[in-house]
Amino acid sequence: MGALRKEEHLPNYTYDDYVLWADEWELIDGIAYSMAPSPMKNHQSIASNFIYEIRDGMNECLNCEVLGELDWKVDESTVLRPDIVLICNEHNDKYLTKAPLIVVEIISKSTAKRDENYKFEIYEKEKVPYYIIAYPDDLKAKIFKLKDGKYDKQADMTNELFRFTDIDCEVEINFNNIFKRFRK
Repeated sequence: MGALRKEEHLPNYTYDDYVLWADEWELIDGIAYSMAPSPMKNHQSIASNFIYEIRDGMNECLNCEVLGELDWKVDESTVLRPDIVLICNEHNDKYLTKAPLIVVEIISKSTAKRDENYKFEIYEKEKVPYYIIAYPDDLKAKIFKLKDGKYDKQADMTNELFRFTDIDCEVEINFNNIFKRFRK
């Protein structure tokens, strides 16, 4: 992760610093990233749709749950807050301690570089089986699946159904339901 640090004079923060901060932050390789301002209405609506679709598509899997904006303490110098996660058998109530099965990030202009590059690399390195990047302006999502330690793009989704059958809790997402209210 050292490649993220462009200037050596930047402070190097840890999880102990992170928990003391007010407002909304992520910590990547010891560098603090502000999450302000709060997500726009469309972003929040799409996030809600993802939570509903994943929860509805879990077929009564009792070991797993879908959550929004929960801290994931990757290590002492990296704390992420994905938009949506599907987790199974997580027993820590404060933050995630292991890689989610599915991570969804909803792109905005202020987070695009971080979501498409830095977080992409972290999720891949931490072996998140599926990474979904949703683009509200384009009403589409890209699904990446971890294969041999690298993400392989599975599909561009706009109004299709995608089944995640090779994870602990089989899930399906109907992308028509994610984006339909935004189509004109």
